[in-house]
Amino acid sequence: MKILIIGGVAAGTKTAAKLKRLDRGAEVTLITKSRDISYAGCGLPYYVGGMIETRDELIVNTPEKYAALTGVTVRTGREAVKLDAEAKTVTASNLDSGEQEVYEYDRLVIAVGASPSVPPVEGLHLGGVFTMRTPDDAETMRTYIEKQNVKKAVVVGGGFIGLEVAENLHARGVSVTVIDFASQIMPNVLDPELADWAKKKLAAAGVRVITSTAAQAIEGEERVSAIRTSAGTLACDLVVLSAGIRPNTGFLADTGLAMVKGTIVVDEQMRTNLPDVYAAGDCAMVKNRLTGAPQWSPMGSTANLSGRTLAEGLMGADKRYPGVLGTGVAKLPGLSCGRTGLTERQAKDAGFDPVCAVAVTDDKAHYYPGAAYFVTKVVADRATRRLLGVQVLGPGAVDKMVDIAAMGLNMGATLEDFENADFAYAPPFSTAIHPLVQAVYVLLNKLDGALTSITPAEYLAGAAEGRRVLDVGLAPSIRGAQYIDLPKVNGPIEGIAQDEKLLLVCTKGKRAYFLQNRLRHFGYTDTLVLEGGVFVSDVKLKNVAAAVTPAEEKAVKALGFLRDKTTPDCFNGRVITRNGKITAEESRVIAEAAEKFGSGEVTMTSRLTLEIQGVPFDHIEPMRAFLAERGLETGGTGSKVRPVVSCKGTTCQYGLIDTFALSEEIHERFFHGYSDVKLPHKFKIAVGGCPNNCVKPDLNDLGVIGQRVPAVDYEKCRGCKLCQVENGCPIKVTRMQDDKLVIDEAACNHCGRCIAMCPFGALDAQMEGYRIYIGGRWGKKVAQGRPLDKVFTDKEEVMSVIEKSILLFREQGVTGERFADTVSRLGFENVQEQLLSNELLAHKQENLSAQKHLQGGATC
Repeated sequence: MKILIIGGVAAGTKTAAKLKRLDRGAEVTLITKSRDISYAGCGLPYYVGGMIETRDELIVNTPEKYAALTGVTVRTGREAVKLDAEAKTVTASNLDSGEQEVYEYDRLVIAVGASPSVPPVEGLHLGGVFTMRTPDDAETMRTYIEKQNVKKAVVVGGGFIGLEVAENLHARGVSVTVIDFASQIMPNVLDPELADWAKKKLAAAGVRVITSTAAQAIEGEERVSAIRTSAGTLACDLVVLSAGIRPNTGFLADTGLAMVKGTIVVDEQMRTNLPDVYAAGDCAMVKNRLTGAPQWSPMGSTANLSGRTLAEGLMGADKRYPGVLGTGVAKLPGLSCGRTGLTERQAKDAGFDPVCAVAVTDDKAHYYPGAAYFVTKVVADRATRRLLGVQVLGPGAVDKMVDIAAMGLNMGATLEDFENADFAYAPPFSTAIHPLVQAVYVLLNKLDGALTSITPAEYLAGAAEGRRVLDVGLAPSIRGAQYIDLPKVNGPIEGIAQDEKLLLVCTKGKRAYFLQNRLRHFGYTDTLVLEGGVFVSDVKLKNVAAAVTPAEEKAVKALGFLRDKTTPDCFNGRVITRNGKITAEESRVIAEAAEKFGSGEVTMTSRLTLEIQGVPFDHIEPMRAFLAERGLETGGTGSKVRPVVSCKGTTCQYGLIDTFALSEEIHERFFHGYSDVKLPHKFKIAVGGCPNNCVKPDLNDLGVIGQRVPAVDYEKCRGCKLCQVENGCPIKVTRMQDDKLVIDEAACNHCGRCIAMCPFGALDAQMEGYRIYIGGRWGKKVAQGRPLDKVFTDKEEVMSVIEKSILLFREQGVTGERFADTVSRLGFENVQEQLLSNELLAHKQENLSAQKHLQGGATC
C-alpha cells in the first residue's frame, strides 16, 4: 500500500512512524514544506527565554535520522499545491528547483498544520516583529533580543502561547505588555472570574495585561519603536504576534473537501468526506468528547494521539479517536494554569445545568518547605453529578490536578467517584486528602446542602448584595466588617438576628464554612459562604466609615501607599519612575489617576518617585489597577531593592557617564528582577555622573560614580610657573614639583575637569569608567560609603558587583541591619574580596531560595 503524508511535524511524523512499525513493508512517503521535521513547537518559547539552550534541542529528529529510524521516505522543501482526489495524486512544488512534482497515493494523510494568524496592520515588515511557530522563528527572535538589547516587548495575544512567550521574555529581564482583543486572557480556557484573578497575579509578577484592546499599527523606521492600539500607543522594541493560528489548507479550497473555517472535518477514524483521504493534527476538526460537538484542538497532544489512532486504523485495526477534552496546561510568570473539560459558560452553552465550586487548598503538606496553593474550580452537572470540567491555578504542579480530572472525564466519573479515591500522599508531594478531592468535597457539600455558598463569579454579579458581612479569618482583614472569633462562637452572636441575611467570609473559605455550621446549629437561617474567600475575591464594603486597621495599613504600605497622618483613611501612593524620568503619556495618566482616585495633587519624593496624594483606602486597588493597565506601578517600600535614583548625567556639564541609561538598566535588573527577594533591610542604589555627588551615591547602600582618570604626558608638560591645571583643580590635588605637574593619585577623585585645562594638552584621560561605593547611609545614623579600590571600565562588571552586593547582603546580613552595618561587621576588606570574586554567584540560586528575612527591618 502506497501512503502519502503531507506535513512533517507532530501528526504527520507520528502517523508515518506508527505505520512503518505496524507494516514494515508499507510504502510511506512524507513530504513537507519545512526543512525541519518533528520539532518541539511547544518548546519554542523556552528557547527564546534561554531555558532551552540550543536550537538542536528543539529538533526531535532530523529528516535523515527520522528516515533511518523509521524507514519512511522523507522529502523536505516540498510544498503541496494541488490535490486531485479522483486521480489520487498530489502535486507539490520543489522549493529548491521550482519544479512541480506529482505524488501518487493509495491513502492520503493531510497533516499540514497551521500558521500564525497575523492581524492586518501596518508595520509588519519592521525589524523586531515576530511570530512564534517554527524553530527559525524562535532562533531569529532570540538573536534579535540579544543583539538589539531589547528592553520592552508587546505580545499580541493572551492565549497559552502568548502568555508563555511573555513569561520567557520576562525571565530574560524584558518588560512585557500583553494585549488581547478579547475581554479576558485565555478565553475558552478559563471562566472570566479566574481569568481576572490570573491577570492580577500576572500584574503583580511584573507582566502588564490589557484586555479588550486591538492592535492598530506597528510604528518605527527600520525597527519597531511602538505599537498603536485601541488603548493607546505602547513604546516597545519587540512585537510578538500570537493572536491565534489558521490551518494551512488554502490549497484544498477547490477539492470538494468538507471544511469549517479552513479546518478539515473528520470522523472518529480521521476520515474526510473524500475517499481514502484522512486528516490529523492542527488542520483537522475533531469533536468534543463530552458534548459531541465539533471542536478544533490545535495541540501537540491531540496531534500525536490522533496520528497514532489514524495509523492503526489504516492498517486495519478497529480504532477510533473519541475526541478531545480541551485539556491544557501553561507556565506563566509566578503561576501555572491548567484546565480540562468544560468551563461553566461552555457547560451552559452545551445544555447542561452546571453547578460549580471554587476551593483554595494547599498543594502539599502546609508545613513542608515550598508549600503553596491551588485555586480550583470544579464544574459538574447538577442532576447527575457527573464531572464536567476543572480549572486550576497555582504556582506548583497544577498538571497533576488536571490529569486526575481528565481521567475522570474519560471514564464519565461522577463527583462521588472521587470521594475515597486512593491517591498518592507524602508531605513533599500532596496533602493527606488529595487537593482535587478536597475541591470535590466542597461541591458535594454544596449539592447535599451541608454548605450554602456563592462562587466568586456570583459575588461579582451581586449575589451578596444587601447582606451583612462577617469576617471570620484568623485576623480581621475586611474593613468595616464585623470580626468573628470562630472558637468563641458557642451560641447566638449578640447583636445579630437569627433571620438576618449574612455573608460569611474568611481567607480561603474553610473557616467561613465552619462558622456556617455552628450558626445553623444556633438557629441562623440565611447565611452564605463566599467560596475562595478574600484569597480569590476582593471583598469591599460600601460606604465604610471605619478607621483603617493596623493590618490593613501594613498591607498597603507594602504596595507603596503610606498613611497621610492628617486623615483617618487616606494614603499617599508612590508611583515608580525610572530615576525620575516619565513620558508625557505617563504624566497624563498620573495626573488623571490623581484626579480620579486622590486629591488631585502629585508630589515628588527625594528618591524621584511620584506620590499621588490623598487616596482613600477603598480607592487604592482601583487606582493600582488603573495605573497597571497603563504600564505604571506603585511600590518602592519594604526590605528589598528600592527604586534607583540618578543625577542628570547627560545634561550636566560635568557628567562623565550616561546616568539615565545605566540607572534604567539597574532599575530593570535589580528593582524589577529582584522584586521578590527579601533582604535584611531596604537597599538603596544611586548613580552619579561625576564626583560632584549631587545625588549622594556615597550615602546610599551602593553608589556608582562616573570616573575620568587623568594622566600627565610629560613630553608636553612645559613646567609653566603659572600652571592652569594646578590653579584650576577643584579639589587642589595637583602641584608643580621640579617644574613638572604632579597629581596626588590617592587624593584625586577623578572628576576629569583638569584634562581640558592645559593649553598644551599635557593631560589626557588614562581611563574612563565607574567607581563603586558600598555601605553608605543617610538619615538618623549617617555612614559614609567607601569606594572599592578598583576603577571599573566594564559596565557588565559594575552590574555584576551590584548583584553580588545584593546577594551578600541577603546571605550574610542580619535581619534588621542596613548594608552599612553588614559591611562594618564583616570588615570592608572581607566584603571587597567577596565582591571582586565570583563565589557569591556560584551559589546564587541556593541563596535566593532560602527562607530568610521574612520580616525585614524597613518600616517604610
